[in-house]
Amino acid sequence: MNLKVGLFLTCINDGLYPGTGIAVVNVLESLGHTVIFPTQQTCCGQMHLNSGYRREGLHAAEHFRNVFGSFDAIVSPSASCVGTVRATYADAARAVGDLSLASDLEDLSKRVFEFSEFLTNVLDVTDVGASFPHRVAYHPTCHSLRVLGIKNGPRVLLNNVRGLEYVDIPNADECCGFGGTFALKNAATSVAIGIDKVKRAQSSSIEVLCALDNSCLTHIGGIASRKDISLRTMHLAEILASHE
Repeated sequence: MNLKVGLFLTCINDGLYPGTGIAVVNVLESLGHTVIFPTQQTCCGQMHLNSGYRREGLHAAEHFRNVFGSFDAIVSPSASCVGTVRATYADAARAVGDLSLASDLEDLSKRVFEFSEFLTNVLDVTDVGASFPHRVAYHPTCHSLRVLGIKNGPRVLLNNVRGLEYVDIPNADECCGFGGTFALKNAATSVAIGIDKVKRAQSSSIEVLCALDNSCLTHIGGIASRKDISLRTMHLAEILASHE
């Protein structure tokens, strides 16, 4: 069945990592689905909602509903932003007494998926025909693991990539330290946690560390660069779109 999929690209991917969005489109189109990028989309409002600016965040939520409401599925290469839509939107609307908006957002959230979970849980696809002959580890970001409950799907997808050698890093499920606005408000703690993550990746002698959030990968990659540690960070979608 061909699905009409709305690509919810998110701010960081639109501004810094457009290749990730292209990778998502390439994979989904190769599986026979129609992918549309609504140009009216904006920030999901995560930073506003997490910082206590509930009404401002709900303006973004209402706009999200208006932009994406007509799609069979809404797919994003950001577990963090998907977590905001699924776990925060409706509760925030109820908290300010807008029950109609809360109901709309709750219904819409059932059609919003992180890219890897859409592949494994909705399409029942675990092999997309990719090839990537490198030694790779997976970092389960906090939102993907703790908010969305994504556990084994990304590892299954990686293990079905031709030529890829999958490696588990020690304490892989520990936070990288980024945490969005946490990294701004608690920079020293954020960097210290990130250094621990980078050192554990380095100890595993991997070439590439991948994840479902480019925000976390930016934090990890930045620390690795400043410590002169050879570590390539890469979104899972780009590996799944690879044919090396």
